[in-house]
Order: sequence, then structure tokens, then C-alpha cells
Amino acid sequence: MNRGAVLLLWAASGTIATAGSGHAQEAATETPGPALALSFADAQERLEHASPALSGVQHGVNAAREVQAAVATMHRPIVTASAQYLAYQKTLSVDLSGPKQETLQGVDGYLSALPGQLPPAFQEIASGIVGRISQALPGLFSAIPDSLTYRYRDEVFNPTVQGVLPLYSGGAIPAVQHAAAAGVDLAQARVASARDTARLNLVRVYFGQMAAHALALSARESRDALASLARDVAQSEQAGVTPHATTLEAGVARDTAERAYQRALLEEAAAQDELALTLEAGSVQPTTPLFVRTRALEPVDSYVDGDRLPRTREADAGAGVAKAGVELARARYRPQAFAFGAYNFNRDHALPTEPDWVVGVGARITLLSNVDRGHLLASAREQEAAAQDAAREARRVGETAVHRAWTLTEAARRSFVLLDSSLAAAQENLRVRRVSFAEGESTLTAVLGAEAALSAARTQRIATAYEYDLALAGLLAASGRLDRLDDAIATADVRLLPEPQTP
Repeated sequence: MNRGAVLLLWAASGTIATAGSGHAQEAATETPGPALALSFADAQERLEHASPALSGVQHGVNAAREVQAAVATMHRPIVTASAQYLAYQKTLSVDLSGPKQETLQGVDGYLSALPGQLPPAFQEIASGIVGRISQALPGLFSAIPDSLTYRYRDEVFNPTVQGVLPLYSGGAIPAVQHAAAAGVDLAQARVASARDTARLNLVRVYFGQMAAHALALSARESRDALASLARDVAQSEQAGVTPHATTLEAGVARDTAERAYQRALLEEAAAQDELALTLEAGSVQPTTPLFVRTRALEPVDSYVDGDRLPRTREADAGAGVAKAGVELARARYRPQAFAFGAYNFNRDHALPTEPDWVVGVGARITLLSNVDRGHLLASAREQEAAAQDAAREARRVGETAVHRAWTLTEAARRSFVLLDSSLAAAQENLRVRRVSFAEGESTLTAVLGAEAALSAARTQRIATAYEYDLALAGLLAASGRLDRLDDAIATADVRLLPEPQTP
């Protein structure tokens, strides 16, 4: 892999940086001010508190849990208290014309029959009295009005307490509770996905800074080697041994190496800034080196667990929400039963139509709704089917991602193992070329080529190690095992940690 390919690799990962030597090299730059030394485990812990994305999704989980707790008590009674202050007027009207006429007729009939009920000696007297009374009765009854009106005004303070207890909801309450539980699962799945994404980005920037630092060290080593070679060639020219064209060629190579070194410094600074911004720190010094575990990976099937795949967890939670929607739609067809009661705390001033207290049970069923419940149920079933299909697709995509990530990781591991012989060959080739050039048996072009080959081998070794780290993190994330990355780092048998040296 040449330097351009390494640059493309870094650009694709979001940071323009490259890789350098894995051996102890000289420091490329010195960060002004004290840097915060962090291992990768410490960086992960800091990320948990520094990432707004993780904080945001965690708030979503907390909200979902609060909703679940809120609907967990829906079987309890609903008790409300109310108070009313009323000012009212009541008017009552009673029609007396009919009863008055009936009474007058009844009295007349009674008086007419009264003389006949007495002895003959008294009948004449009684008839005279009755006649006078009968004449006076219409006047007496005319004093009685034909109707009676009663008007009443009052002010009432009416404090009451009411209670309603659901006895049967037709399945609506369990459906709401199941939806809330599925909402918690969905929020937790989103947290897991967001955490994996944040950690993958941390792997990129954390080990990316380490790789950028290694590249800067490698670039400095190449620059210093070519500068030393250019000085030797210049001295050889002064001695009349080397032509001026060779001196110019050495100077061009030295200047090219200097430009590459300056570019590496800028790329390292960019990597440092990105890591510092990610962790919200002024300056961070990574202490966990690039790592490779040269042993072969476990079989790909050991990484495939449908229940652990991040995509599957989120899709299954969505299917749970859709299933609860079907249950709720079915509940619209079923009756509801409830118990109720009310108590008036100011019975002395209650309205005539208001009871002192009341208890009872009731039932309700919707016979005709202005919303077509059949279409609602059909819609809910379609949404459930769509969620189930999405879950199956997520499982397939997740398994495919695991296989792809496993292949990338294994390929990077094998490439790294094979690079050791290439690096050793490049080092020996440069040594031989230098000796031959010093003895006049080789050309400067050959030496420069050997130097470039060694630099490329060192760069490729770091780039492959970084590629392995990224691929392994991707494999663990795809399989829902990113929490095992710390174990993978601890059990790695190759570590590439450039040690700073004073130039």
C-alpha cells in the first residue's frame, strides 16, 4: 500500500491522516501545554459523559421508562374532587282551576243531599240553610286563584368527590402497557446503537491520532536519513568523487522528504484536534498503542447471534410497538365495564335532585362509531406485518454485515502478518544499497529507491495495523459485542507504540 492509498483510507474514515513506523521513533511534534494522557478505556469512559448524542438518547430512555411507570397503574381507580358554588332560582307553578271546580261540585252535591238525611221536622230548615250556603259557595271559591306560582332563590356550595374504577377495558389497558414496555426496549436499542456509533468513531480518532503520530515519526526518520545522505554526497562532490548531478538528485530527494514531513505534521495536528474535540479536552495523549492479534479469528458463525445484533434489537422493539397497536385496535370492538361512586360533603345545601352519595357499576359498548374501526384494525395489522418484515430484513442485513466485517478483519490480520518479512527485506535492501553506494558499486537512484521502499513498508505496516483495529471494532459492533474490544486490546500480541525521542 503506497502513501496515496493510506491517505485515501484516512479520508474515507473522516480524518486526513496516514500511518508510519511501528518501531520506536523520534517525536514529530510537541503539543504545547500539558496533554491529558488517556488509555482507550479511559477515553471510552470520558466519551460517555462528553458525547451529547449519548446523553440525548439516554434522556429518551428515561422518558420511555417514565411513560411505562405512568401507565403501569391504569388499573387503579380514578378519584377526583370538585367544588361548585351555585346561585340558582326555581319557579314552580300549580294549576288549581280543575281541583277548585271539582271541589265546588262535590260540595254542592253534598249540600243538596244533606236535607234528605235529616228528620222531616228539620228538612225545611236544613233546606233553607243549604240554599244560602250554596249561594255563598261561588263567592268563597272565587277567592281561590286558578293557579299558584312559587319562586325560590338560593346559593349553594357543593363539594364532592367522585371515583371511577375500570373493571374491564376490552384489552385497551394491557395494550397501552405493552406499547410502553416496547417503547422502553426501542429506546434502549437506540442507546445501544448510538453508543456503538460513538465508540466506533472514538476508535477511528483515538487510534487515528496514534497512526498519524507514527507517520510523522517515519517521515522525520526518512527526512533525516536523506538529509544525511545529501550531506555525504555533497562532501563526496567536494572531494571530486561524485558528479554535481548526483548532488542535485540527493538534494531533491531531501527536499521531497522535508515536504512529506511537514505534511505529516499537519495531518497529526488535525488528528489531535479531532480527538480533543471528540472528548471535549484541550489536548489528549493516547497511551494505548495500535494493536494486532496475529492469531486467526474465531469462525464467523461464532459472531452471528440474531438476538444480539444491534439492527435486530431495534427492529424487534419496533415490532413490539406495532403488536400493541393491533391489541389497542381490537379493544375498540369490546365492551368496557367500570364501577363508580360519588359523595357530597355538603348535603344540607344539596339541590333536591342531588343524592347525598351514590355507588354503582356500569358498562359501555360502542355500537356505531364515526371512525371505521375495521379500517383501523386493518391498518394496525399492516403496520405489524411491516414491522415483522423489517425485523427479518434487519436480521439478514445484520448477519451480512457480520460476515463482511469478519472478512475485512481477517484480511487485515493476514496482511499484517505477511508484512514482517517485507519490512525486514526492505531494511536489508537499504543497508546493502548504502554499502554498495559508499563503495562506488551502486547508484544514488538505487539508494533512494531502497529508502522509499523502506518508508513505504513502515507506512504500510502502520496502515494495516490501523485497518485491523477499525475492522475489528466494526466486527464487534456488527455482532453486538463492542464491549469486548477492551479484551481484544488486552490479549493482542503485537503493539505498535511509537516512543517520542528528542530530535
